[in-house]
Amino acid sequence: MAVSPCLTGNDQKKHWWLTNRKLVDKYIKDAKCLIATQEEDDVASALNLLDSALALSPRLEIALELKARSLLFLRRFRDVVDLLQEYIPSLKMSSTEDSGSVSSDNSSQQLSRERVKLLPSSDSSSDSPGSESDLSFKCFSVSDLKKKVMAGLFKNGEKEGKWRYLVLGQACSHIGLMEDAMVLLQTGKRLASAAFRRESICWSDDSFSLRTIYPAAAATTPPRSPTSLSESENISQLLSHIKLLIRRRSAAIAALDAGLYSEAIRHFSKIVEGRRPAPQGFLSECYMHRAYAYKASGRIAESISDCNKTLALDPTCIEALDTRASLLETIRCLPDCLHDLEHLKLLYNSILRDRKLPGPAWKRHNVRYREIPGKLCALTTKIQQLKQRVASGETGNVDYHALIGLSRGCSRSELERAHLLLCLRHKPDKATNFIDRCEFADNRDLDSVKDRSKMSALLLYRLLQKGYASVMSTIMYEEAAERQRKKAAAALQAAQAAIQVQQTHYGNSKSEPETSQDSSKCSNTNVFQGVFCRDLAAVGNLLSQVGFNRPLQVKYEALSC
Repeated sequence: MAVSPCLTGNDQKKHWWLTNRKLVDKYIKDAKCLIATQEEDDVASALNLLDSALALSPRLEIALELKARSLLFLRRFRDVVDLLQEYIPSLKMSSTEDSGSVSSDNSSQQLSRERVKLLPSSDSSSDSPGSESDLSFKCFSVSDLKKKVMAGLFKNGEKEGKWRYLVLGQACSHIGLMEDAMVLLQTGKRLASAAFRRESICWSDDSFSLRTIYPAAAATTPPRSPTSLSESENISQLLSHIKLLIRRRSAAIAALDAGLYSEAIRHFSKIVEGRRPAPQGFLSECYMHRAYAYKASGRIAESISDCNKTLALDPTCIEALDTRASLLETIRCLPDCLHDLEHLKLLYNSILRDRKLPGPAWKRHNVRYREIPGKLCALTTKIQQLKQRVASGETGNVDYHALIGLSRGCSRSELERAHLLLCLRHKPDKATNFIDRCEFADNRDLDSVKDRSKMSALLLYRLLQKGYASVMSTIMYEEAAERQRKKAAAALQAAQAAIQVQQTHYGNSKSEPETSQDSSKCSNTNVFQGVFCRDLAAVGNLLSQVGFNRPLQVKYEALSC
């Protein structure tokens, strides 16, 4: 619509405002009609209308609420958190840290936030750079969060809608920010209860009926079926589940810090194997902590498997890549270790290039941006050392005993039992079973998570099969050597026994002639003397016949003597 040039500046602004206000009202009315159908396609179309309305009036409360609730209905939890991220209690927004970590595209938006904002305040004096709110924290206290929320609540609570706490709390619970979700949902329930009490004062007994304690939410939320629970009951159940997960994780981390690794593994297993699905971000943290517990207890295969699951859920997890590389180096599997270190180096280079840590601003990391250059230098040196070891031929000396979890000199039965258990746990066909207990922030990530988990599980399974074959060949060689030793020992023992028997028989045969020599001495002497004398007489006769005229006189008496 053309504007008359004769209008003044104020009249033009007024005309523009009235025209756009009508258009915004039309957009919102049409969006409400589409949302009421409770169809995903219609709700997605309503989002386009709401974006058009917000383009004309960016701070329109009803349009923001409808958009946030529509995104929540479509399970686009990341978009909800991105829309309302300035209200997340634990988000670090100090200008000193943002100057070195944010990208140039988002710097104009994020550098203006010098503190964690729970509700936007009109008081500019509280935003001074030296205030207490500039302190950033990562491991925070829930009680401190409640104080911060309530402090911002009573300043301008009447100006801002309280739907932010409920919608953002539900979105945070689905992306893994459990502490923030608990604080936001509890605050939202408290505000809604207070508003309900204020409204119920003017009600008469006849008009007082069972109503939900969230009247504003009920007017804008897509209609539900009569059998579904009310919003208050859903939030109460969600709060109970969040508190249970936080208690179990706290107990597991306390056991891990105390050195009770089996207890920590038990608590983390209850979380990741629970009946009710847990958020993707929360599960990736639990798998990473359980990998630490497995590593400390010497169960390398299980630790590598949990690192694989963590990387399947979060491919940019620096801790998982670093831990898996150290595990592979421990068992001297140097080529795979080099592959992970090269991947980690690329990730570090991308962080320095983008001047921010991977992921959105609300994603938590256990590493700071200013630590990346030092880590990159150390990583480059380590990669060069490992390449030299590989070039020297140190690739075939893998410690498969440590991988399987057996000591050297184990028996065949121990190896077969350990291999069977590992195959049942890490079989590639079962590599994606953990995905069924995971709640994704975006369903578009499901296929990529499955592909990554299958590939990493297949590599681990092949490594386990190589380890089984290598250890089994060692055991068979040792068994053959043992059989040879037993045969040699048996032959030596038999020879010694034969020698002993011969010595015994020789001793017995030597003692028998000595005992009978005295009894037969006389008779044997007479027999031999008679024979000898007869032979001498015959010799004498022969000599006389050949010409010797002196006959040989044999005196038998003398010879008999």
